[in-house]
Amino acid sequence: MRYNILFGGKAGQGPNVLTNLLGDALAKKGYYVFYSRDYQSLIRGGHNFNMLTFSDKPIHSNESKIDIIVALDENTLRIHKDNLKKNCIILGGKYPNMHFSGNLFKILGFEFEDLDRELKELKRKYKENVVEAKKGFEEKKCEIELKKIKGNKGKFLSGTQGIALGAVKSGLDIYYGYPMTPSTPILGELAGMQEEKNILVVEIENEIGVANAGIGSAITGAKTMIGTSGGGFDLMTESLSLMGIAEVPMVIYLAQRAGPSTGVPTYNSQGDLDIARHAGHGEFNRVVLAPGDPREAQELTNQCFYFSQKHKVPAIVLSDKHLAESYYILPQKPKIVSVGKNTKWKRYSSYEQGPNGSSTEKPELINRNVEKRIKVGKEIIKDSKKFPMYEIYGKKNSKNLVVSWGSTKGAILDSIEDLNCAFLQIKYIEPFPDIEKLLKGKNIILIENNATGLLGNLIREKTGIKIEKKILRYDGRPFLSDELEKDIRGNLK
Repeated sequence: MRYNILFGGKAGQGPNVLTNLLGDALAKKGYYVFYSRDYQSLIRGGHNFNMLTFSDKPIHSNESKIDIIVALDENTLRIHKDNLKKNCIILGGKYPNMHFSGNLFKILGFEFEDLDRELKELKRKYKENVVEAKKGFEEKKCEIELKKIKGNKGKFLSGTQGIALGAVKSGLDIYYGYPMTPSTPILGELAGMQEEKNILVVEIENEIGVANAGIGSAITGAKTMIGTSGGGFDLMTESLSLMGIAEVPMVIYLAQRAGPSTGVPTYNSQGDLDIARHAGHGEFNRVVLAPGDPREAQELTNQCFYFSQKHKVPAIVLSDKHLAESYYILPQKPKIVSVGKNTKWKRYSSYEQGPNGSSTEKPELINRNVEKRIKVGKEIIKDSKKFPMYEIYGKKNSKNLVVSWGSTKGAILDSIEDLNCAFLQIKYIEPFPDIEKLLKGKNIILIENNATGLLGNLIREKTGIKIEKKILRYDGRPFLSDELEKDIRGNLK
């Protein structure tokens, strides 16, 4: 059992509210739910849509074909008509969005009490919403008999919420950010936790200010995280070098979007792997970790705090728009490690320093400092081996091996269910895991949301193995599992 429901309309018409209402209700009934968002860089007008997929079995992605479409405007049907299944249920007309919530809940066999509960939890315009929802509910009949299953499959979370929870569970004291899609939502997530979790969230005037304010807090002993997207991260790179030489423990949330420059600001890409690895001048240590779902977002954010505090280095959580703004059911609890504080009062400087903290140009002291950083780098590599730096899924003994990273994980997991194929997910970008033996003798298929195969280039750098077969998507959209399955099947041996 698997159903795909598309909610589409102009910005401001409320497809997000409808998607959340149904997604929450399905999750409470025990179904596995996944939904993603596609929206233009507009406040009003244009065309936005959400795709919600649910099943009685674990799912992690959407498909291309639509079972139910909720068209809040005529443009939605025109744009998506080629993806409608033959028996697709079409809901449209000039009704308020809550009218369609009633339609949907009735068609899927819910009781009105289920919808009423969701509307109360929405906590806005309840009286108006429930009247319109009741009208929509009463005008339809049940058309889809859903399989009854047990509830409580897990938490329903977005990647953004995973990052926020990982930070809070690590003892976050302060978060600095400047609004830039798709990193912006974490400002709201963490701001909503300020009183309960005793944290401080501050919006600064620009990304340079964010990075420098973060440094100021971190050197006083506060567990600090800063966040941005690619263009903002560019502005932070001088401060990143300062973190590297001054031994400033900092966690940086880098949420990728389509570039270069402004690019396509509300769409997805995995194009920032190289800048996450190399940004800044000179040679200094850093950690770069790339989660593939909200559970890993919690775990790897937590591990970034662990490395940054223990080794006094910048640690980057490398996410992207698709992961940040998509919602998943998480049946497994994240594994969180204890993070101690390791900041001492001392003189901080952007210069090489002598024993008393003053700047120095003496060759022997410069050598000492550089060699100290090299030693710390080796300690980080050794320390990283206590964590799972990669995961292998699917038919692990297959000669066919898909390799990828980040948010592509979901579509790959769904697409290889019936294929003779294994999937190697790389979670640690820096330090990089020892995977050469896993690749030898395999028919390797690289899958990435970029145009040049950045992970493939990294693998060649680290192992000498050049991956010839590549499935790359770079139109700003995420992979869809049914389309990806065909592409993978065509590359199998």
